Amino acid sequence: MRVGVGVMDWALAAGVAATLLVTGQSGQHSLTSLDLFGYALLAAGGLALVARRRAPVLVLAVTGLCAVGYQAAGFDVPAVAYLFAVYAAVRAGRRTITVAASVTVLAALPLAALASGLHDTGEAFARARGALELAWLIAAAAAGEALRQAERRAEEAERTREETARRRADEERLRIARELHDSLTHQISVIKVQAEVAVHVARKRGEQVPEALLAIQEAGREATRELRATLEALRDDDTAPPRELDDVPELVERARTFGLDATLTIEGQRHDMPSAVGRTVYRIVQESLTNIARHADAATASVRIDCRPDVLVVHIDDDGKATPDAAPTPGVGLLGMRERVTALGGRLRAEPRGEGGFTVQAHLPVDPTS
Repeated sequence: MRVGVGVMDWALAAGVAATLLVTGQSGQHSLTSLDLFGYALLAAGGLALVARRRAPVLVLAVTGLCAVGYQAAGFDVPAVAYLFAVYAAVRAGRRTITVAASVTVLAALPLAALASGLHDTGEAFARARGALELAWLIAAAAAGEALRQAERRAEEAERTREETARRRADEERLRIARELHDSLTHQISVIKVQAEVAVHVARKRGEQVPEALLAIQEAGREATRELRATLEALRDDDTAPPRELDDVPELVERARTFGLDATLTIEGQRHDMPSAVGRTVYRIVQESLTNIARHADAATASVRIDCRPDVLVVHIDDDGKATPDAAPTPGVGLLGMRERVTALGGRLRAEPRGEGGFTVQAHLPVDPTS
């Protein structure tokens, strides 16, 4: 889009410059040094319009000086470029300086016509009016102001829509937080308390605590922490992630308590990365290890994280029962992983391996602008 706007600016500037030069040549000027100077001012006034969006006040000054200059050189050419500059300056909101510049140019044009030495005072004023009609000047300023007001109203309408959408999103967040609190907090608390009571009783009796019971106890504690962090994030709209890349080793260690031979390898040099990337890495590893423990019937799992300058690669393999001929149906967890990765501009591959087992590979850009 920026390329298109630049091309349009150059096309307009070149068209105005060409029109001014053709109009100047119709006066049958000779190629004296003064005439050449006038032609240069005609071209410069038109070509200056290419910068009218970036520097409207500067273009206003340049086109005004060029108009006065080629009038003084004896070129009876309308100040078309200055009218475009007035439109651009008013559209940019520089109304006061535009009025001041226009008054100055209107006063200078008759003097420039007199300086050319070809007309008397009456003819000079008539020539100046022909070069810059007041009605056209007002029309250019009015057009710029009308478009500026329209753009401002459009921006206000867009801002209102964004604020309304943000308010509705906040209301929905609070509703989800209440639903999660009402539906999950009590059940998880019961599981956590019951597991801790069972562990306490077993130890008090001198019995060996089953590994499964210890895993349930730890999972209940972790679920309580995760739920509390999630509820706080929903209620407070806190963007600080509760879990990131530094917490992945804890996930792998916890997976071992379920009897899974899990390993973790982190390669490359870690760089600063967006918090959303670290949070996504944690969730991918968490969901993958949970699926392996629940559904894969696997004995081993490997987690590899490759930190590259522009991308972070997460690779999780297991030796479970999945085969290419009997691929598991994607569940909510896998769909959630894919949505997280896609939202960051990355890509996810999750499928059975040819030698058996399942693989999850995610490529996450570490540059937030990519």
